[in-house]
Amino acid sequence: MTTPLEGDLGWMLGVVFRAYAKAADHALGDLPGGPRGYQVLAAAIGEPARNQGAIGADLGIDRTILTYLIDDLEKAELVARRPDPADRRSRLVVATTKGRETWQSRREALRHVEAHVLGALPAADAESFRGMLQAVACSAQARDPLTDLCEAVTEARGEKRR
Repeated sequence: MTTPLEGDLGWMLGVVFRAYAKAADHALGDLPGGPRGYQVLAAAIGEPARNQGAIGADLGIDRTILTYLIDDLEKAELVARRPDPADRRSRLVVATTKGRETWQSRREALRHVEAHVLGALPAADAESFRGMLQAVACSAQARDPLTDLCEAVTEARGEKRR
């Protein structure tokens, strides 16, 4: 039996998102801030280092919540705040060695989560789906941008922008 919801994009995105979020929360639950903490840690690994405001804008995290997330990651010795040589009033958020190691191990855990969520697809189709989803996400962001994270992703992968 089929229902009208089975073809509804919102329903499909919601089901996939909830499955991913539940598994990601399990994989990242002991990391300060869980999945959001992971995103902040990933941002702190990026080059060049950025300040809290830029990270918050990139991730769409309220500045108050972000302050608490960074405080918790700093207490766990995963990130550190460093003076910004270009602006002495600003602090750059950088990953520590422990933070980089933690990010790498958690990235591996998330790859397993992704493989689980996309497990209904053959490997080639899963890779194709990821590419198509990236294109859709980047297009949506271009219409309503936080910042141009998609350009950063494509540059990091050595790809040309579509």
